[in-house]
Amino acid sequence: MMQEASTSARAPSSSLYSEDLAPVPPEKRTWNTWNYAALWISMSLCIPTYMLASSLIEGGMNWWQAIFTIFLGNTIVLIPMILNGHAGAKYGIPFPVFARASFGVKGANIPALLRAIVACGWFGIQTWIGGFSLYQLLHLWIPSLGTLPAIFPASWGLQTGPAITFLLFWCLNMYVVYLGVESIRKLLVFKAIFLPVAALALLYWAINAGNGLGPILEQPSKFPSSNTFLNFFFPALTGMVGFWATLSLNIPDFTRYAISQRAQVRGQIIGLPPSMTMFSFIGVVVTSATAIVYGTTIWDPLVLAGRFDSKLLVSVAMIAVAISTLATNIAANIVSPANDFANLWPSRISFRKGGYITGVIGILIFPWKLIADPGGYIFTWLIAYSSLLGPVGGIMITDYYFIRKQRLNTKELYEHYGQYQFSNGFNIPAVSALLIGILPNVPGFLVTIGAVPATTVPAWIAQLYHYAWFVGFLVSGIAYMLLMQSNKHGIEQILITNSEELTA
Repeated sequence: MMQEASTSARAPSSSLYSEDLAPVPPEKRTWNTWNYAALWISMSLCIPTYMLASSLIEGGMNWWQAIFTIFLGNTIVLIPMILNGHAGAKYGIPFPVFARASFGVKGANIPALLRAIVACGWFGIQTWIGGFSLYQLLHLWIPSLGTLPAIFPASWGLQTGPAITFLLFWCLNMYVVYLGVESIRKLLVFKAIFLPVAALALLYWAINAGNGLGPILEQPSKFPSSNTFLNFFFPALTGMVGFWATLSLNIPDFTRYAISQRAQVRGQIIGLPPSMTMFSFIGVVVTSATAIVYGTTIWDPLVLAGRFDSKLLVSVAMIAVAISTLATNIAANIVSPANDFANLWPSRISFRKGGYITGVIGILIFPWKLIADPGGYIFTWLIAYSSLLGPVGGIMITDYYFIRKQRLNTKELYEHYGQYQFSNGFNIPAVSALLIGILPNVPGFLVTIGAVPATTVPAWIAQLYHYAWFVGFLVSGIAYMLLMQSNKHGIEQILITNSEELTA
């Protein structure tokens, strides 16, 4: 392509280039609008999406408040999703390579690792869900599994039975990594068939057991005043945005295969907000029904399924959940972090090794604690990592659209001594802006996890954490623009160089 031409005769550096990270040639960019719509529908149909909706009901929202929050959050995150996806579709490059334009060829490892660690957390969460489904299945037929003596410290909050099935499911994931991603295709087909059927079956159960939709949708909000509602709504909205904050960064990993910009834009608009909202509606209805049927809100669908009377029904459901979760985990939570880790050392870390690293970190992050309760799921997990990824998104979008005017020199993204070398491989303004964007959210995070008493931090500063993604995105984006403006000559030279490359 013309934009990939370069006056430089240097070959790509082996420490920056591999087949996995190379630009996708035009003839291999075959994804159309419906491919992207199908991708989002597939990724949206997962247990964490259901838990996302049910956690809002458990937190006190009524059905329409929860659905509105989810729709609004996914509409907001769609914007950076499309903006970051532009570079992937135009130049055929993955996220770690795109990040080199703003952070430098070495500095790009910083956002790549931040994103990878979050993906490892999601890998751990999905693995725990799959493992717990196996536990629910085995516990039906082997009741003694639930009474095994404790072998882990009480502070871990980990029972022996679920720990065994978690490790078994983890080993299964690692085996699939060993076989390669191609081995997961049939499981993805199974998931695409099973999860919609299972979701509709749960919806039917909820409507039938709850005596119709009327009593379910009449469940009132639990907030005594508008102030208490808003105090929950804004952190919840941030959590909804944070749910896909990882994909809003590494979406070039997928849009690099787009046949056109229009395909990736339309596909994401069609696929993301509608599918998330519709599947979340099922989670809202079913969770609301549990309050009517059981007298208490059950936000975890696996726990709910375990209450059904039929052993055969529960067994089939748990096996299906395990298989579909395995498919989701490999597709959504292994591919991207494996690429991110490979970016650290392309000549030594393969996709398979990157997958193993993801698996180990996924255990060390204690995923069972992240989803132990709705509050932890939203406030400790979703918002916390959005405070790290929001600043990265602000910097990358500011750099691509306002500094570089959507112009990149693809060849020099793979060279140590090109325009993306900056200062020893690091773009100091980008790293500085990242830290500036993260800092405002640190006090609120420390208060939320109980590391410091709430009285030691001014209330308005602590509450910034409730808007973590938004605060980080705006602060880092503005800081980066100001820091780069101090080097106007350098910016002008970048644009002149890229203009020459485009017309070469």
